[in-house]
Amino acid sequence: MVPLTSLWIPILVSAALVFVVSSVIHMLLPVHKNDFRKLPKEDEALEAMRKLGLTPGDYMFPLCSSMAEMKDPAFLGKMEKGPVGVLTVMPSGPPAMGPSLALWFVYCAVVGLFAAYVAGRALPVGAQSLAVFRFAGVTAFVGYSLALWQNTIWYKRSAVSTLKSTIDGLVYALCTGGVFGWLWPR
Repeated sequence: MVPLTSLWIPILVSAALVFVVSSVIHMLLPVHKNDFRKLPKEDEALEAMRKLGLTPGDYMFPLCSSMAEMKDPAFLGKMEKGPVGVLTVMPSGPPAMGPSLALWFVYCAVVGLFAAYVAGRALPVGAQSLAVFRFAGVTAFVGYSLALWQNTIWYKRSAVSTLKSTIDGLVYALCTGGVFGWLWPR
């Protein structure tokens, strides 16, 4: 068993590597270029939404207030007529990348922390690099990828976009596993 305090270097190095690799994937490669589509008649749609006074948050439409209402003919008519969807409204203004990038790094470090915990409980000091790679990598894959599919299952997010993000998560997991295998205490 390896204490977490002995694994801070691989946690932080793996978080930094994933941060850099994710930046390359999202800024230099065209992989995620078509993850979102433009609204038809965007200017008209935006003006209509402005008039609604939407504040930042998640919206579902149509939305019922109870299980009983799900059987109401009026609600069923709205569902049948459409559109049906989930909408996330973000704060207005230019994108604030700084806070999002900082939170992404913290998230990467938290995934690394869980990878360190699982590998540290399963393996001793001096464990073989491949064993460390497997434990840390699988744990990181779970942290980066598996929960993405819930939004595809329940909220109909594009399966193609989710698959691409899952592949990103696999790359991040391989980076994490590799760093842990390399920097594991001997």
